[in-house]
Amino acid sequence: MTNIKIQNSKSKFEYYIKKFKIENSHFPRFNEECGVFGISGSEDAAPLTALGLHALQHRGQEGCGIVSYDGNSYHSERKFGLVGDNFTKKQSLKKLVGNIAIGHNRYSTTGGETIRNIQPFYADLYGGAIAIAHNGNLTNALLLRETMVREGAIFQTTSDTETIVQLVAKSKKRHIEDKIIDSLMQIQGGYALTIIANGTLIGARDPLGIRPLVIGKFEDAYILASETCALDIIGATFVREVENGEVVIIREGKIKTRRPFPNNNKRPCVFEYIYFSRPDSILNGKTAYEYRKNLGTYLAKESDINPDVVVPVPDSGVPAALGFSQETNIPFELGLIRNHYVGRTFIEPTQQIRSLGVKLKLNPNISSIKNKIVVLVDDSLVRGTTSFKIIKMLYDFGAKEVHMRIASPEIKFPDFYGVDTPTQEELLAANKSLDEMCEYIGAKSLKFLSIDNLYKALGHSKRNENNPQFTDHYFTGEYPVRPIDYLNDNKIKKLSSLSLASNH
Repeated sequence: MTNIKIQNSKSKFEYYIKKFKIENSHFPRFNEECGVFGISGSEDAAPLTALGLHALQHRGQEGCGIVSYDGNSYHSERKFGLVGDNFTKKQSLKKLVGNIAIGHNRYSTTGGETIRNIQPFYADLYGGAIAIAHNGNLTNALLLRETMVREGAIFQTTSDTETIVQLVAKSKKRHIEDKIIDSLMQIQGGYALTIIANGTLIGARDPLGIRPLVIGKFEDAYILASETCALDIIGATFVREVENGEVVIIREGKIKTRRPFPNNNKRPCVFEYIYFSRPDSILNGKTAYEYRKNLGTYLAKESDINPDVVVPVPDSGVPAALGFSQETNIPFELGLIRNHYVGRTFIEPTQQIRSLGVKLKLNPNISSIKNKIVVLVDDSLVRGTTSFKIIKMLYDFGAKEVHMRIASPEIKFPDFYGVDTPTQEELLAANKSLDEMCEYIGAKSLKFLSIDNLYKALGHSKRNENNPQFTDHYFTGEYPVRPIDYLNDNKIKKLSSLSLASNH
């Protein structure tokens, strides 16, 4: 695939991302779109899927769903909210009979917060029904959608996942597996799919392997999941990653592989290593935790200060801060305490209450920071608004100096492959110099991990400029898959006339 490098902050895709991505100005950092899970060959397929989704809850909190298949009929439950609030009740799981099931945690980047956009999707097709769950974003979904609507297709959702369903439906191929592969050959972007079709569990990963998908084994059952932590929760064995561009077909206890795409070098999303994946999940042979400690180690190698304490921004900054501390022999302290029970559903405080400085999520641990030179470590810096609040808080509670260190390079470009990112004009590093950023967040000094050391921390001698080992456009502006929907003047239009507020 061809890299496209976008450098101008006022370029066309800026306008398009504003139009087609969910408003996200209230989110301080990146958010992964979804988690997927599938299992074939277990009488407890639905309960095991619910457990798998529970382990993947960090990948999406807006909604969750499970579809099962009993050999004759499909059974579906889709709900707003968390897995634990919806699939711990016997009455919900009793409905989901069968030995095959797929599940989905949703975080919306395309489409809106409405029940009709919660996956897995189900559709009756000629040649058999299909259920599908998708993690990622398609970069040509709007173009394909427009073409199919013009030809008479009827869309029920505003999700790009339905584009895949429609392509499968209109395929002229005879067998369902071939129909699915035919549809995959027409889409672009980053994606990981789990599908039930005619008693078969199918998994697919995009040609560059941008979005993650792994294979596990539980007794006689095979599992597909976004991360290995979803295998651990049920005691399943990790078999391997689904390869980039691979289609995995699981039926009657056997697994086969098809590779319809030309060979491409694997380019997983670098933020799976930096932030998205759960720390205990395995990525390319190591846990995400190990990689993140390495990021902190290399960050320390670039540091030129001698602080009293190393303080992480919890929870994502903890592994990097540990690596920093161990490399420098500077004490690690929990200088910030996080309230883990404040979620997105917490009541929004009034302006009057907000003005009192009520700290809902983080509070300083005074004994660890008072009268001390603090190096504050975080995994990334997006808008800078959260960092500003934290640094001010540390100073207010007695820190002598606060130096900010970021365990990744400057984020200057948004994402189009399934990650909820701000527009480029909202990204701090895209619009300010290092000194300006430092002044904006109120730190004594600010430094980011270099690209070279990012790649070293992740196990490479250097970045391969011709064939980068990761999808790293956040830092470089090099987009390995062309964002067609965001570069075409004809794509600005309302996706659906049905209000997103409608609970349909």
